[in-house]
Amino acid sequence: MDTPPLSGSDSDSDDPLVTDRELQEAFSRGLLKPGLNVVLEGPKKAVNDVNGLKQCLAEFKRDLEWVERLDVTLGPVPAIRGPQATSQNKDQKAVDPEDDFQREMSFYCQAQAAVLAVLPRLHQLKVPTKRPTDYFAEMAKSDQQMQKIRQKLQAKQVAVERSEKAKQLRALRKYGKKVQTEVLQKRQREKAHMMSAIKKYQKGFSDKLDFLEGDQKPVARSTKEGAKGQQMKQGPSAKRRYKNQRFGYGGKKKGSKWNTRESYDDVSGFRAKIAHGKGLKRPGKKGSNKRPGKRTREKMKSRTR
Repeated sequence: MDTPPLSGSDSDSDDPLVTDRELQEAFSRGLLKPGLNVVLEGPKKAVNDVNGLKQCLAEFKRDLEWVERLDVTLGPVPAIRGPQATSQNKDQKAVDPEDDFQREMSFYCQAQAAVLAVLPRLHQLKVPTKRPTDYFAEMAKSDQQMQKIRQKLQAKQVAVERSEKAKQLRALRKYGKKVQTEVLQKRQREKAHMMSAIKKYQKGFSDKLDFLEGDQKPVARSTKEGAKGQQMKQGPSAKRRYKNQRFGYGGKKKGSKWNTRESYDDVSGFRAKIAHGKGLKRPGKKGSNKRPGKRTREKMKSRTR
């Protein structure tokens, strides 16, 4: 059962119902066939309302002088081509809209040709075409925008300065480490040289103590070899000879005083007097001064009484 629409808002919701009813009636009459039914719309007719266009043009058209309008109309200007352009490219007048560079170049050439055509006319009308030196014009960007740009540039400059300073610090650290390493190596060389000089002095190869002053100059190799040869010719020092006599020449020390079969059989150095203490007394030493016994001391006391 169909009900009439209650308000204007419900009329839109009833339109599909009305359309469905019409489709059902058309199907019952046999006007529709089973299958997909599409509404075919006729081709749109182009309307060329010349009178309406002229009326609209008359509404916003103003009769002003050319100085106030500064409009100019020119035909298509050929684009400037390079010296290597072929004749085929020169014959082509159409601009490829897909080529961004060619399209922008055509805009530039068209604007340049319009300016060149307008300048003589402006000069005839005594209109200045150059900006004076003291001309003041408002900037295209606001002060806030320029302040943001200035802050950004300053931050970028500070970052670059920090980066350069960090690079310099890293380079100085590397140089400082290098210098420190060289100083340590120099000290080690000086220490090794001093230890070798001390060992030479202890062994008697040298009798100079210049290395203790700390300003010993390096001796040339030929000088060292000459001094060593001269010392070898002179022989070991007295200190070295004494140590050799006391401690020997090195080698095995343990068991060096043990008797062997040959030393046991060799009695050539035996002296009975020396062995039993009956030999000559050593010079500089007196006889033994033994203390008398207790009874002897008592008798000596009684005699003195």
